[in-house]
Amino acid sequence: MTDCLFCRIAAGEIPAEVILENESVMAFHDLNPAAPQHALVIPRRHIATLDDAAEDDRALLGELMLAGAEVARLLGCAEKGYRAVMNCNQDGGQSVYHIHLHVLGGRSLSWPPG
Repeated sequence: MTDCLFCRIAAGEIPAEVILENESVMAFHDLNPAAPQHALVIPRRHIATLDDAAEDDRALLGELMLAGAEVARLLGCAEKGYRAVMNCNQDGGQSVYHIHLHVLGGRSLSWPPG
């Protein structure tokens, strides 16, 4: 999608501070971090919301979660703890309509989040 911010980042059209990438997913630092460590993990293929994921996306969604755990290790927050969260639609807090996993750490995170 030419108008999708995350598709353009995945295509290399918009620069990002990349943490991890492979043929299916990539992770980069969030421009507006909500924690000392805040990364976004995206699939390279466009899926607007979690509700738009299909049965064929099971493996990709699993890869997204495993990449999130690897990002937490790379950022040095896996041992003490981190949060991995995906927002869905407006009331869920989704602001970019390309699924993405937030990986937050580096401080104690309260619950409920807000």
